[in-house]
Amino acid sequence: MPLRLPDKLPAIELLKKENIFVMDNSRATTQDIRPLKIVVLNLMPLKITTETDLVRLLSNTPLQLDISFMKLKSHTPKNTPIEHMMMFYRDFQVMKDEKFDGMIVTGAPVETYEFEDVTYWDEVSTIFKWARTHVTSTLYICWAAQAGLYCHYGIPKYPLKKKMFGIFKQKTLAPELPIFRGFDDEFNMPHSRHTEIRRKDIEACKDLTIIAESEESGVSMVMARNGREFYITGHLEYAPDTLDKEYKRDMGIRDDVGMPVNYYRDDNPDNKPLVTWRAHANLLYSNWINYYIYQETPFDIDKIC
Repeated sequence: MPLRLPDKLPAIELLKKENIFVMDNSRATTQDIRPLKIVVLNLMPLKITTETDLVRLLSNTPLQLDISFMKLKSHTPKNTPIEHMMMFYRDFQVMKDEKFDGMIVTGAPVETYEFEDVTYWDEVSTIFKWARTHVTSTLYICWAAQAGLYCHYGIPKYPLKKKMFGIFKQKTLAPELPIFRGFDDEFNMPHSRHTEIRRKDIEACKDLTIIAESEESGVSMVMARNGREFYITGHLEYAPDTLDKEYKRDMGIRDDVGMPVNYYRDDNPDNKPLVTWRAHANLLYSNWINYYIYQETPFDIDKIC
């Protein structure tokens, strides 16, 4: 897919090395196409890594996407150069009058805090509510999934005794949905979290539908508003080596983090990871863009409501 990305975004050169087709704004403006506008609220500490992971997945349909990055005014990231943030990100307050065809909200390293204790909770919850009238479909990932379910529906999260960490087999509960078009009966999803949401709480809310889950990792995907909101508790966007980096970062430092399960070849961390989720990750993002954005969003973007 031709992606419209800000000129000089580091992800462009990184993905070209993977033979993934992307274009910068300079080339995209010569094409007479109404691109789909996708905004990413990137709450992850390693911004460039997350940008690259998401752009990689967004590059697999023939549609032209115009990607924007949103940041919070109430939070200053510590692990990304300020020059990068100033060049490629805009504050929500600057973007709040715009409409977008799709939105992705990433996870954040704050899941052990109560939602209201997160320093930027007021701003991020305002953005969640704003998305309902300014975005055709929103994808909430990991902590954002828990936060969005809490903000919109009052669904609580619960601490885990040990980190849910590794690759877990998921079962599709609504295979007839377009989001699962082309899926197998089961698919793998990386998880990396210290908290969980529970089936009983979701089932008690008539506005929510569990559409995928795992015997090991629990609820993995929830849909609301006929696909205008998806909540994904795992990380299909993760690169092959992400869990490896997290494991080696925390090894010997935290006693609640074990070796990621179903991840290393022969369960040996000296071996390379066995990638078993990438095909379904690409398919899910392509289905989301096609069936829940492109097929639903108005041509006049200002008519999104």
